[in-house]
Formats: sequence, C-alpha cells, structure tokens
Amino acid sequence: MSMHPLARRASAAVALVAALVTAPALAGPALAAAPEAQTASSPHSAAAVDDVTWTVRTESNRFGSDRPGYDYTLSPGETITDGIVVTNRGDEQLELGVYAADGFTTDAGGFDLLPAGEKSATLGTWVHLDDATVTVAPGASVTVPFTVVVPENATPGDYGAGVVTSMATAQASDGVSVDRRLGIRMRLRVDGELAPALTVQDVRVDWAGGLNPFAGDTRVEFTLHNAGNTALTSVAGVSVAGPFGMLGTDAAEVADPPELLPGESWTQEVTVPGIAALVLLTATATVIPASTDAAGTTSSLAPVAASGTGWAVPWLVIAVLVLIAAAIVLVPRLRRRRAEAQKAREDARVEEAVAAALAGARES
Repeated sequence: MSMHPLARRASAAVALVAALVTAPALAGPALAAAPEAQTASSPHSAAAVDDVTWTVRTESNRFGSDRPGYDYTLSPGETITDGIVVTNRGDEQLELGVYAADGFTTDAGGFDLLPAGEKSATLGTWVHLDDATVTVAPGASVTVPFTVVVPENATPGDYGAGVVTSMATAQASDGVSVDRRLGIRMRLRVDGELAPALTVQDVRVDWAGGLNPFAGDTRVEFTLHNAGNTALTSVAGVSVAGPFGMLGTDAAEVADPPELLPGESWTQEVTVPGIAALVLLTATATVIPASTDAAGTTSSLAPVAASGTGWAVPWLVIAVLVLIAAAIVLVPRLRRRRAEAQKAREDARVEEAVAAALAGARES
C-alpha cells in the first residue's frame, strides 16, 4: 500500500523531531530591541558577533551534563533548582545581566525571548535567579543558580522560555543602545491532560496569471493556530483546482511551518505555478501536526484542512470573445445599412433619371 507524499513528509518530520538535539544558544546584537534568537551547534555556545567574549552552558548536575537546553516535566506546585554556567573567554572582567524571559516564535519562524524590558506572563516568571547580575573574571567560569517554581494552578501543557545573559552598551557614535544576549532555551511541560489541537484558518487565493489564460502563478495564504496545550510541529500540503475539482494541481514543495507553542499562530504563503484561468479557483491547505507525548514519543495527529476560493478571470479570452461577439452582431448590421444606403442612392438616381425623361418629353 503506497503512502501519500504528505504522510511520508510527516513521518520523516516525526523521525527528525525525535532525533533532533535543539541547540540552546540565543545570541545576537540588537538596536534598541531584543535580537532574534540565534542557535549554535554546541552546548558551549558563543555569540555570533566578534565582540561577545563569553559563552554559556547548562550546569552539570542531576539533570545531566552538556545538555543542549533545559528540558523539564514538572507537576503544578513542584520546584526544582538548576544553573547556567558563564565562561569569560576574553581578557577583561565581564559584568553581565542575567534574567529569564518567555519565549515566542518570530515572524521569520525562529525562536526568540522577550527583552529584559518586557514583562513575561508564564514560564519566564516562574524562573527565579539567585542574582540579577554576574561578574566573571578573565578565563573564569561562574555558575548562576536558579529555581523553577511551577504555580499550584498552572495549566497543563507546554511552555517555552530561556535564561539569558546580557550586556547592554551605548554606542559612542550615535548613542544607540546595543543589547548583546547569549542564553539557553528552556522547555517545560506541566503534568496533566494533554490536548494537542491545530487549526487551519483564513485560506486566501490570489491568481496572478495576467494576460496569459493558460498558466499563471497562484498565491495561497493560510494561517495555522495552535489551539491546544502542547507545542506542535507540522508538515503542510496545498492543492489548487477549478470548479468541481477540475484540473487539480498540488504544490510541488511547501516549507514546513515552525514549531508553534500553545496559543501561537503562523501565516504561511505558498505559490502554485501553472494554474489556468478557470474563473473560480479553490485552494485547500492540508496540515499534519505532530506532538510529543508524556513519554517523549513524537507522533503524527489526524490531518486538518481548510479551503478558500478566489477568482481567476481570463480577461484576454473574455476580451477576444467580446470582440468576436461584437463582430458577429455589428458586421451584418453594417452590411445591411450599407446595402440600404446603396439602394437609396440607386432609387434616387432612378427617380432623377425618370424626372429628367419626363421633363424632356414635355418640352418636345
């Protein structure tokens, strides 16, 4: 029995998620704002800018050593302690801020953390650091302990945050503040009933064939919304067809949406080329979500789909048909008028000839 291509992609994505080690570092400069999170390939992660001279890693303890990130499953009311290790690779003493912040999916599909000036609402507020700053001598490493306290009334499900080290400086040339951040991602699952749910919304269709009625690009846009309480990955497929499913075409390649935390939405755009102007097009977005259960097993969920319609009017064909119709109506009418005018001229000539003949007869 063959497997649908979308189902094969979903199976591959599940295998990838199960094997993937998420890189923990969140680094990069920003101008008067938080930078988008950058990932590095090692737990001993350094920022991607030359003037950041420190690295961070998870503390080696009962949770493990050289962990790619902080990953916990806790019950409401439970408390655990952990730590972040900061190492100064430079030649000067470092004074760094240390804080925890909620995480979110960026418009580019990456993972980022709220800047220090923005208030967290969930996991970022449950992480309590022993110190808000850390001083690290050249070549030294310092462990900053923190405690994660899950509220008694915490809702079951997945939460994302991170522990960040930060150095904000003011540039002498223009006075713009630059916040260099390096941190480690934190994932927390609160024990309880898990209810993964993904919806597909707002499917929009825009045909851009122009004057070519036989092959035009069709832009399909749709929004995914994580309506459940677990983080979800997914694979998507898009198809476009004319009335009654006529000349249906599947998008050759659709980029996988990013992982969405509970409550997050993601708008995706897909271009399907070679679509004829079939007057009314129907696009269908089909998405197979995947979720990780309490045992750590990632599995695909039931596909979800939604459809939308858009016009694909063959204006050139319509213009040609209008001209043909006009010719069919007007040409006979013009011929008839021409014949009537010619007959009128002939009748007038005959009448003149008769009148002239009668006048000659009277004179004679």
